[in-house]
Amino acid sequence: MEIKLHWYAVYTRPRNEKKLSIRLDETGIVNYCPLQKVQRNWSDRKKIILEPLFKGYLFIQVPEKDKWELRNIDGIVNFVYWLGKPAIIKDIEIENIKKFLNEFDKVEVHNLNFKKQDMVTITQGVLMDYKGSILEIAGNKALVRIERMGLVLSALIEKKNLALLKSI
Repeated sequence: MEIKLHWYAVYTRPRNEKKLSIRLDETGIVNYCPLQKVQRNWSDRKKIILEPLFKGYLFIQVPEKDKWELRNIDGIVNFVYWLGKPAIIKDIEIENIKKFLNEFDKVEVHNLNFKKQDMVTITQGVLMDYKGSILEIAGNKALVRIERMGLVLSALIEKKNLALLKSI
């Protein structure tokens, strides 16, 4: 009888994704830490480094019966849950991440799950660092209400240029 392996997403300790992946490799546990090349600039040099695409996350493949043992591994904080259960990631989703990283440079991960009335800060552009509330959402843009100097401005801003302050 063939044992079915599932991919699980787990939370890792901060900045521990690559070390944990190496430790799991050494113990024979199949895992995937999506990495991307990023240029870092120091005062005396520039260097290309590999950085985790999903900060604080790692994908691990184990039989369902062994999944709870993962929580005993040093560096794993907990499972990522979906609908009250540890989230099972489909094989095709892992393959799609691998293909995407092979095909594109400078990949960024954005959480674009904004709702009306969410308080946001603008992260790029002329209105950078202004804070406001979302009035409407249309595709990949949001209409943001900004109150400054006794005036109310509203601007259509790409969601990728917004960061959630608090959700209402």
